Amino acid sequence: MSNGLTSVEGEVSKEKLMQDLRVVVSDAEELLRATASQAGEKVAAARERIQDSLATAKERLAIAQENVVVKTKQAARVTDEYVHENPWKAVGIAAGAGLIVGMLISRGR
Repeated sequence: MSNGLTSVEGEVSKEKLMQDLRVVVSDAEELLRATASQAGEKVAAARERIQDSLATAKERLAIAQENVVVKTKQAARVTDEYVHENPWKAVGIAAGAGLIVGMLISRGR
């Protein structure tokens, strides 16, 4: 089960990274709109580079997002299969996890 937990933690951090990247892309697009009226060769060249970089980032973000969705579905399917094949083990694991969480909560009070 520890591999599944590590995988879930990895997926959570990937999702956080994708959210952060979406914010950066959004901010960059806003910056491009705000500087649309700026003239000059250097500004035009910088805008073009930023637009190219944004297009690449959006493509990579879409691919990464699709990969996370696929892996999440795989993890859910594997978990579902495990629970169906080992229902009492799953109940025991859930009970143990609940006991640990309960103990941690009660210690914090």
